[in-house]
Amino acid sequence: MSAFGVFIVWIAKILNMALTIYFWVIFARALFSWIRPNPYNPIVRTVVRLVDPVTNRIRRVLPTRFGMIDVAPFFLMLIIIFLQEAITRLLLHLALRL
Repeated sequence: MSAFGVFIVWIAKILNMALTIYFWVIFARALFSWIRPNPYNPIVRTVVRLVDPVTNRIRRVLPTRFGMIDVAPFFLMLIIIFLQEAITRLLLHLALRL
């Protein structure tokens, strides 16, 4: 494997880690919707700012409300899992070919 291949492997690892962190941020946002924490808490505000714009776009495209349950975060988590698998495997395959 060349030096460029090693660089691509590092990019794949960093991207995988970023997507994993975002997955857990989405999970935290889903939990926050159940427990109603203080909306002025800086952590809660940061999580809401990171997740809500993306879930709002999903809500515009798909019907995500089923009674009292909103499944937009679940769809977003599935998209994150798909991206992790597809992009990481593609980059690692590309790195091995170089």
